[in-house]
Amino acid sequence: MKLDFWRADSETPTALFVWIHGGGFRGGDKAPANPALLETFLKAGISVVPINYRLTGIGPYPMQMHDSARAIQFLRSKAGEWNIDPDRIAAGGGSAGSAISQWLAFHDDLANSKSEDPLDHYSTRLSCVLALSMQSTLDPRVIKEIIPGTAFKNSALKPFYGLPDDWNWDTDTIDPELDALIKDASMINHLTRDDPPVYIFHTERTRTPGNIHHPNFGSYLETAMNKLDIECIRRTSADYDARNGEYEEMVEFALRHLGEK
Repeated sequence: MKLDFWRADSETPTALFVWIHGGGFRGGDKAPANPALLETFLKAGISVVPINYRLTGIGPYPMQMHDSARAIQFLRSKAGEWNIDPDRIAAGGGSAGSAISQWLAFHDDLANSKSEDPLDHYSTRLSCVLALSMQSTLDPRVIKEIIPGTAFKNSALKPFYGLPDDWNWDTDTIDPELDALIKDASMINHLTRDDPPVYIFHTERTRTPGNIHHPNFGSYLETAMNKLDIECIRRTSADYDARNGEYEEMVEFALRHLGEK
């Protein structure tokens, strides 16, 4: 897999923001990365890396998450060469990219000090997450409960779980193996008190029945994070007067949690 490295102009090691693209896990690409975030982070002295991951046309979950974790480990291995502070890495993305970012943030560290592969020794943990047009769970049974309409039948979910096109979430039996896979893939299930803060953003136009980017996903995660006393800022387009006004607050949030070494 490949990534793009946008190096901030700094004499000291910089924090890093990793952009993970959306596209329902079955499409999209690292380029073009979100220019509003890329340019603002670079001006603030934060290096930026958009990454690619294998799509569901190649294979199902957990391939996409593991590829992204591998990118984080690779970037940490390049800290000295690329002037990166390995202790200050954030990630974010839209839709599927947001799901991957949250999964990395909430999941236990995938570092394996006993592995023969030196890259496996590096941490996959993050300092914070920017979750745009996000889902907080990928469990169709939970989506059915929290999102009005038929979002739980979104066509991206079947290839994500390696299911046939004629799979029916209403009538087909979810066996224990598939149940475990769905629960493991759903980011919110990994949330624990030691996890990093999250900034959530949705547009109000997605507040419609059946929309897989419905703001209720944000409310669902916010409730869970509040119970654990983890910072969660949740916004929609209704909270901003200016077009793209959300990006200023996103960057302020990320800079606050990336901080200085």
